[in-house]
Amino acid sequence: MKIAFIGLGNMGAPMARNLLKAGHSLNVFDLNHAVLAELADQGGHISASPRAAAQGAELVITMLPAAAHVRSVWLGDEGVLAGIGEGVPAVDCSTIDPQTARDVAAAAAKQGVHMADAPVSGGTGGAQAGTLTFMVGAQQALFDTLHPVLAQMGRNIVHCGDVGTGQVAKICNNLLLGISMVGVSEAMALGAALGIDMQVLAGVINSSTGRCWSSEVYNPWPGIVETAPASRGYTGGFGAELMLKDLGLATEAARQAHQPVVLGAVAQQLYQAMSLRGEGGKDFSAIIDSYRKPE
Repeated sequence: MKIAFIGLGNMGAPMARNLLKAGHSLNVFDLNHAVLAELADQGGHISASPRAAAQGAELVITMLPAAAHVRSVWLGDEGVLAGIGEGVPAVDCSTIDPQTARDVAAAAAKQGVHMADAPVSGGTGGAQAGTLTFMVGAQQALFDTLHPVLAQMGRNIVHCGDVGTGQVAKICNNLLLGISMVGVSEAMALGAALGIDMQVLAGVINSSTGRCWSSEVYNPWPGIVETAPASRGYTGGFGAELMLKDLGLATEAARQAHQPVVLGAVAQQLYQAMSLRGEGGKDFSAIIDSYRKPE
């Protein structure tokens, strides 16, 4: 299949590589010339703009940093909708607010283009391994069309409902993730302050009612989980700035829906303070340093 893939960042580039490995022909576009050259060496065809990438494509995929980029790449003069053919399926895998996803999909529909939103979970490791979870908002027919291609980049392809619901699922999940990491950090830091062996405490939590992904798989205390970012200086994981972005999306969506997210707002402020301290590049589990005395 001839696919246009636009947005080759830390997530998009490995996703595109997996599609190339699966035998697809890719028109690629990004502002990073180095990554374009790398994808070209692996068989990708460099395009001069999103519009050029979309021309002649049988499927368009975008993976972009924020809502403003999605609007620009899709709706701009040199955007996807200026080049895509009528009836060509399309999917945006960025994590953005649900309303932007619906607005861009509505603009695409006016041109006879059916568009889905499909944000992902699984991080850069999942993108490289092709084990991502895709949360897809689309009509059933479009979901069925996209599924085989998404399955070449991910392991779990979940149909969440109509367009926009993929973003709803993503921001709700990450809202809970941010809150749970703060909770685990508080508990672990309290245990350390009260003198318990940290391996013992982690073992109790993970065999009791406090058990969760943030405690068992991604524990924020160094040395508890060997594969967690906490055991390698809080590097190579899900950046605190990205968590702050997702919490901002959740709290703004909640404001529009007149829905309280009290703990989410507190978590957002804690990650904002972490960012202001210049620690936004660390993994989000480094929020535990907010509760620990400086060594």
